[in-house]
Amino acid sequence: MSAGISWKAAQKETLLPHHSTRNVIDTNIGIPFRLKSTATLTFFVLTCVWVSAYIFSLQGGDLLFINENLGIMGTEILVSVFSLTAITMMLYMRRLRTKTRRNMLFVTLALLVFLYVYDHGERFEKHGFYNFLVLLLIFIPLNITISLLYVLFVTVPNFVTILLFTAVIILCGATAILRHYMDIFGNGTFDRMRDIPGECTWQGNNYPLVDLLPPGTQNFWAGGMHCRPEPMHISAGFDDAGILHVNCTSGSIFVDILPQTRQWPLADKSKWQVFNHRVLDRMVRKRYDGPMRVDSEVQSVVVRCGSSSKVVTRVSPPISLLPKYIPPADSDTRANDLHQQPSPEHRGEMGLLPTRRPNVMFIFIDATSHRQFYRRLKKTATALATLHQPGKTALTELYRYHSLGVSTDNSTKAMYLGEIFPKRSNPLPIWAYYRDRGYVTARVETSCEDWTRTYAAKYYKSLSYSVGERGLDYELSAPFCMPEFYPATGNSFGNFKGPFSISARCLYGRHVHEYGFDYIDQLRKELRSGSGRNSSRPYMLMLNLMEGHEGTGEVLRTLDNRLSRFLVDLRDNGELEDTALFLLSDHGLHMGLNFAFLNSGQIEHKNPFYAMVLPQWLRSHVDSQTEQGLLVNEQRLTTPFETHYTLKTLADWPFYNPDDFKKSLFTPVKAGRSCADANIGANFCMCK
Repeated sequence: MSAGISWKAAQKETLLPHHSTRNVIDTNIGIPFRLKSTATLTFFVLTCVWVSAYIFSLQGGDLLFINENLGIMGTEILVSVFSLTAITMMLYMRRLRTKTRRNMLFVTLALLVFLYVYDHGERFEKHGFYNFLVLLLIFIPLNITISLLYVLFVTVPNFVTILLFTAVIILCGATAILRHYMDIFGNGTFDRMRDIPGECTWQGNNYPLVDLLPPGTQNFWAGGMHCRPEPMHISAGFDDAGILHVNCTSGSIFVDILPQTRQWPLADKSKWQVFNHRVLDRMVRKRYDGPMRVDSEVQSVVVRCGSSSKVVTRVSPPISLLPKYIPPADSDTRANDLHQQPSPEHRGEMGLLPTRRPNVMFIFIDATSHRQFYRRLKKTATALATLHQPGKTALTELYRYHSLGVSTDNSTKAMYLGEIFPKRSNPLPIWAYYRDRGYVTARVETSCEDWTRTYAAKYYKSLSYSVGERGLDYELSAPFCMPEFYPATGNSFGNFKGPFSISARCLYGRHVHEYGFDYIDQLRKELRSGSGRNSSRPYMLMLNLMEGHEGTGEVLRTLDNRLSRFLVDLRDNGELEDTALFLLSDHGLHMGLNFAFLNSGQIEHKNPFYAMVLPQWLRSHVDSQTEQGLLVNEQRLTTPFETHYTLKTLADWPFYNPDDFKKSLFTPVKAGRSCADANIGANFCMCK
């Protein structure tokens, strides 16, 4: 076979036959030998680089290890992406024999499959799924862009000139937009984080590039953010006598009676496939043949009709029949209260003290930074501004509010217990403190989790202790343990189902948070109905929301409509004229591209959202005692510790402990406060 014939045959097997040929030809093989050997060597080197970098990024450990090494892991994933992209470009832009190209492609795909199988975990020790997801999220758009540019390069005359001109325009526009987002980064409802001599500032460059991405960019491929309606309409509810009525067109109707979890011991409430299985094991299914009476302790049922289901909740027993709670003597948090009957000196310091006891509404949105609140909850931000009504209500927003740890752990322990490492055994959370003082207490957890079991169980002498029975009158958790939302097997905290999902979090055709708001609304209605022996009792209602806790930062948008309506309803009903509203988070997002690669993500992580609305009579009094402490603290470094003492002061109102008052947000914290002063770890401090 002649060299000429061999060369023509080789040309037919190239992807781009118009490329120029090399002069050095192996006439026995019939292909450019130097080109082949160089391509093989390049492929081998790039493969070693991307595989090694990816494997290095799979290092696992505890949360602290991940946080300290996240930047290195992110760099390793980027190296892996760029090396893999170089291989892709070589496969489709260089002249190679079809067999060689096919073999290289096979090896690359096989390695991708192998690495995914090798580690596709979703926990700190094994987090391969997240690494693989990030790799694809960068690799796929990058290579689509490169392919598009290449096609335009070979088909459009003067494309390079057009590209450069377009790039300059885009760069100038993006720079102007980025400058705008840098300017508004610290903005709040009526003020912003201001540069004040002596007060700390966020450290490092703050370029919030994530603001350049249109909403939905980071998880558009995970599906829509809406919940698909159930195929059949079910009308169901409890009447005033506690009788369940159901109307459905299907012939067979069943009712799953969910257990009351409030009295369960800590041992039954572990979120690691224990709590949910206890709920499922103790759930009772009954056929519905007509109006049904359900045990008075039951707060929720699931009505099933054909292929459709519906969660029905109620407040039971009715608040009017709620027995008076007497705390056990060995854990009564009032035991050391020396301020219940204030001294004459104390009365003189308090001035003309309003004796009304404020209600407390506590809305907790996990993993939501100050900036993320305004980025994703625009309707809620607008509604929040309307809650400030001079003469009726007053809004406070903290701009230098700093978290105390990487995750929920430290910040919420400081907020609920007043200490990160409790020195006493069986520490009771703040809601037990309220219950001991005559408040009606209720807590809704929308993630099939018990806060005390997850974050404070090790401080209890025995896991047989029931914190719910000790601290709460009402608890709603069971509906959020249903397997249609919370996986009953495997990892319950995956990316596509469960409380950490990057897609819409739905249960029977509705977002899970809607059931939480429904129950809080039922409590509000009963508490404010003005009938029964408990009509004058103050209340503390807590709602825990998890929509902010996921890597893309997009799911939080699904909360906006319902939360904004809830705030408007509080305003229109006049409830905020006797209720202290807390709307806050524990920390900003601690996962995802923004957190991993940008310093602005680190700033957001340390700066959770915090807003408080007080009745004007209450705000006026505390301001008069501390020279407008709340207004001053808006611009000073504050932490969840101050929130704890603020909550304690309100629980003890009107005879609060002066020491608690001095540690609360009502009293100005030290000017020029440092992280050391605020008990923020030096390695964690972001405001200096």
